[in-house]
Amino acid sequence: MLLPNQLTVLRIILTPIFIVLFLSDDPLLIQISLGVFLAAALTDWYDGWLARKFNYITEWGKFMDPLADKILTSTAFFGFVSLGILEFWMVLVIVVRDFLITLLRAYADYRKVSFTTSNLAKWKTFSQMFFLYYLLILYTLRTVPSLNQNYASLFESLLNQELIFWIMLAVTLFTLITGITYLFSNRFLIKALFTRAN
Repeated sequence: MLLPNQLTVLRIILTPIFIVLFLSDDPLLIQISLGVFLAAALTDWYDGWLARKFNYITEWGKFMDPLADKILTSTAFFGFVSLGILEFWMVLVIVVRDFLITLLRAYADYRKVSFTTSNLAKWKTFSQMFFLYYLLILYTLRTVPSLNQNYASLFESLLNQELIFWIMLAVTLFTLITGITYLFSNRFLIKALFTRAN
């Protein structure tokens, strides 16, 4: 198995390790979970770089790499649902949309059909990841006793439940809109794709 594909598998393996540590009651384990998440995210960047630089591109990798990304980020989002920080229905909308588009693109690649991707999709990914890192870093830093003691009011403001709700709502709606736009823009290709399949 090529190194980029090994890194993709590693990212999938690190995901359950991250969530177990993250949902523990031990501040140290929660802090370690952030390191695990960052390491997993780093494998995403590195395997993509290797694949492009050395042309280590396989059909398996093209399918599993984006899927591994979605598994990692979706797990983190659901982790915040378990903690009561995010609304379940918002996370569900994001996860269903992202997995649907990812699987559709993978099937299109398999059938040698190229879909158009707008810049909105890149901004969607950026907004999701920026907000997720925002939550992960602040939530983890708050578990450090000295920081929480000295900056309690700052953490309370930045992790205010109402603020989190409205930001997450904006991210959810943006994600949904980009999904609808993607399906509409590629509607004829999608129709042809499944017509030929039948």
